[in-house]
Amino acid sequence: MSLKIKSILVLMLCALTFNSCKTAKPSVEEKPVSPKEVEVEVESPKEEEKPVPEEKEFKENAPLKIEEFRAAWVATVANINWPSKSGLPVAEQQKEAIKLLDYLEAHNFNAVIFQVRPQADALYNSDLEPWSHFLTGKQGTAPNPLYDPLEFWTEAAHKRGLELHVWLNPYRAYHTTGGEISEQSIIKTHPELAFKLKNGMWWLDPSQKGTQDHTSEVVMDIVKRYDIDGVHFDDYFYPYASYNNNEDFPDAKSYSAYTSKGGKLSKGDWRRESVNTFIERIYKEIKAEKPFVKFGLSPFGIWRPGYPESISGMDQYSELYADAKLWLNKGWVDYFTPQLYWKINQLNQSFPVLLGWWESENTKNRHLWPGINVGLGGDDQNTDETLNQIMITRGMLPESKGTIHWSIGPLVNNPNLSKALLEGPYKKKALVPASPWLSKEQPTPPVVGSSVFGERLRIAWTHVNTDEISKWVLYFKYADGAWDYKILNASQMSLELQYVVGEKKKKLSKIGVTAVDRNGVQSEFKEIILK
Repeated sequence: MSLKIKSILVLMLCALTFNSCKTAKPSVEEKPVSPKEVEVEVESPKEEEKPVPEEKEFKENAPLKIEEFRAAWVATVANINWPSKSGLPVAEQQKEAIKLLDYLEAHNFNAVIFQVRPQADALYNSDLEPWSHFLTGKQGTAPNPLYDPLEFWTEAAHKRGLELHVWLNPYRAYHTTGGEISEQSIIKTHPELAFKLKNGMWWLDPSQKGTQDHTSEVVMDIVKRYDIDGVHFDDYFYPYASYNNNEDFPDAKSYSAYTSKGGKLSKGDWRRESVNTFIERIYKEIKAEKPFVKFGLSPFGIWRPGYPESISGMDQYSELYADAKLWLNKGWVDYFTPQLYWKINQLNQSFPVLLGWWESENTKNRHLWPGINVGLGGDDQNTDETLNQIMITRGMLPESKGTIHWSIGPLVNNPNLSKALLEGPYKKKALVPASPWLSKEQPTPPVVGSSVFGERLRIAWTHVNTDEISKWVLYFKYADGAWDYKILNASQMSLELQYVVGEKKKKLSKIGVTAVDRNGVQSEFKEIILK
């Protein structure tokens, strides 16, 4: 064969090969190729046969959607909720705590927001701040006999299936009901950081690095040492104007130091930036230490008057220097709890109107669990208002339902309201909604077995790693009936159910158990058909 003919054949073969390869690949329209996939194809041809790993999606195949955050605030400042008065004997303190936690368990709540730092002090054993006056009756004096209230509350809450979120006031250094200021108080140890207001309170200067560093150290000390589920700040950033007799916050020296170094922000923007920087810092520090610990903020319920148009009221943006909308927009929270303490038909501060506006600002799809005021009384009208607000929240926020109740005192003291909750929206227990941005993995499903004893069915299960599990959910279904469920604590790994029920002797027909991890994520549901 001549060289010319060989050359022509080679060219034809190359053309056929090129066209074959070209047509074998799908077009961009058929299957978009990610930059990562392109990189694998070009740089690592030996890996072409291996599929590019895809991010796992949760197999949310449980037969029922049973998630809703149900929490109550427990305020310790001024002994609002606990302990009932300062200086109570330790046994009485613990008895009161158990009564409150028993109430939450019995009424199918799943979280408690417990105030541990009301005035730069501690309702826990701290090397950074003094023991609280509201606990022992004298700031800096430990309980006798010595115990750690936060450790006690956390263990007791978890035993009852409740999350424990610590609630701190980041800037308030002294409350007017706080007794004598001890020598260990930051007011005495760092007087350059604290200002006395006209109403007698003391307030830390949010702009000062010393304030931010100290409060951060306090927060992270708790996160590291305690088995908590969340960290929570409320609406106190810069103080309400009335606290200082409507005079400007006395930080002129701090602002002057800022401008002398070339700072260009107005005083208002400078103050807001100080708070913004701190909020972002706390969120990131918590996630770096324990990603499962949720960070929640509960600001005043109105961002600014006129947002939305019908709303009027205090302007927290310019009075508290709290740009709460920004924090939600940026996703510097895991849950956001605007204090919507107004009634549904209160036109200028309407509960659903404000909730709808905050939802429109929830661009990062964080949990939006409003705070509601249950302290309006226990009569039928106010009970109806509470139930209606819960149901409105469920309807407007179906993907992550939840409500935080201000506060536990009115719940415990109003039996009619408590009864209505238990017979109505809180009739059955609920899981805390999962936070998909915190966890990309589902726990391993448990291995389930069952055996019949007469008319009872015993269900038991095992798991490869019980340390990662916080709860179990047992789903069950009787013949021709609907699915039902029971939520169980991690320590309970078996349960007996009635196998045969009713006059028609209906038998259990299907069961399944899911494992729930610390992030609230359920394992894949595996249905078991009973014969």
